[in-house]
Amino acid sequence: MTQRTTHHFLLAVLLGLGLNMAHAADPVVKKSDAGICHDKTSPSFGNTKKFTGFASMDECVKSGGRPAAGQTAAAEPVVKKSDSGICHDPKSPSYERTKKFTEFKTVDECVKSGGTLPKK
Repeated sequence: MTQRTTHHFLLAVLLGLGLNMAHAADPVVKKSDAGICHDKTSPSFGNTKKFTGFASMDECVKSGGRPAAGQTAAAEPVVKKSDSGICHDPKSPSYERTKKFTEFKTVDECVKSGGTLPKK
């Protein structure tokens, strides 16, 4: 290979790597400039060019976005840790009333984060 061919080859390889990196960083959810959250099942996902990327629909909605027509926001959290640090699972009498919270997948995770169980 000539030096010029080698340089072109290296440039092509570097450009290819750069494209692969950009593709790997594609967001899971795009919030359009209009504030609509599109996940990959949305017909408008590919057409949305001006957006803020998010790792989940829940993050997008919490940022002030709204799901696209026909899409739903994330499922209800399984465990809610209230601002006062009490972990409420769906069986807790206070679960529905708890509006300001940090969500967890399990009661165990909530307690390990410093939360406490409700008094009986």
